Amino acid sequence: MHVIIVGAGPSGLVLALLLAKANIRTTLLDSASTIDDRPRAAHYAPSAIQVMARAGVLEDIRRDGFIPMNMMWRNVKGEPITGIPKVSQPWSPEAMTVLPLNMLGKVLLEHCEKEERIEIKWNCKVVSVGSDAGKAWAVAEVGREFEKREERYEGDYICGCDGANSQVRRTLFGNEFPGNTWDAQIIATNVYYPFEKFGYDDINFIIDNEDYYMAAKITNDGLWRVSYGEDTKHTLDQVVANQPAKYERMLPGHPKPGDYKLLNVGPYRIHQRCAPSFRVGRILLAADAAHLCNPFGGLGLTGGLVDVGGLAECLEGMEKGVADESILNKYDEIRRQMWHDVINPVSSSNFLRVSATDPETATVKDEFLKMVDEASRDQKVRDELDKAMYAICHDFKQYWKTPGNRVEAKL
Repeated sequence: MHVIIVGAGPSGLVLALLLAKANIRTTLLDSASTIDDRPRAAHYAPSAIQVMARAGVLEDIRRDGFIPMNMMWRNVKGEPITGIPKVSQPWSPEAMTVLPLNMLGKVLLEHCEKEERIEIKWNCKVVSVGSDAGKAWAVAEVGREFEKREERYEGDYICGCDGANSQVRRTLFGNEFPGNTWDAQIIATNVYYPFEKFGYDDINFIIDNEDYYMAAKITNDGLWRVSYGEDTKHTLDQVVANQPAKYERMLPGHPKPGDYKLLNVGPYRIHQRCAPSFRVGRILLAADAAHLCNPFGGLGLTGGLVDVGGLAECLEGMEKGVADESILNKYDEIRRQMWHDVINPVSSSNFLRVSATDPETATVKDEFLKMVDEASRDQKVRDELDKAMYAICHDFKQYWKTPGNRVEAKL
């Protein structure tokens, strides 16, 4: 089997590694000249760690990253409301791990470059995809400016892992991407600032109708991700100009620009959207190409990695002859169901929890924070919280046929 993966981001690279271990050849096509070097997301929940362990990269991720300890919800004064101690489940082999996405990309690329079954083509912008009964294909613009030419790549299947603006999804569905866009603008910043001196934990969610934000440590040398809400009418220039005032008003210690080292400021709109289908013939969608959610809670990145983990199990079963193409319908059905039943409602609640909740009554009126509060006193409730980390997982190997069934089918 030969699979063409569109997009050499983390989900595409992990999918290629998983398929290589199943003796499946892959070709990755990406419009960039190399991996994305923006830090962006950084937290990988146990469900995602499970997938990366299967891909054979967990040891290197743990080498370069770290396991966070406590998660806390606070009011805008920085005062604790409630929290989950050792939220990462550090006692587990699948403990949550933190590593900025640009650093993860380097780890994944190093592993892919060692695999003879994986070929990566950079400066290869896919403009359309198609399939028939026997094959799938992608047409791409190849090369740099003034030297571009069109090339066609054929394989047994195509998987679109090409992000929120996926050309694979657009080829299949046009502008149809059901869901909604929040009336909110999130500003993602990376900054060196000593939050720990103010008693902040590794992961902090600040509840406030205006100055809500998330502050989380993302590297061992003290880099923090601070993501906060901003007026949707503000342009990029206005966002940058207003950033010092926002920091001074909302961060602990009310810092002025000389008190911190700001690395970058990136505004983006946030969405809750899911493609009508994750399978059209021999073309499949995964991760951000298939679905989007807001970043509060990290379900976008984790959900994407769990997607490709499930898709790899389906394709592996087909390669081994213990599953037929119908298992890809199961992939479509189950992964979309997981978005609608878990990822969308949970991530939406996470955003509303910080942006539209009264911090004074949060542990009384917010059912999740009430549960978090009870977990500190009741181990059974804490066990439920820990188990919920795996709510988006699904074992697609259960649809594989046993060798015995295969023999009976041939008789």
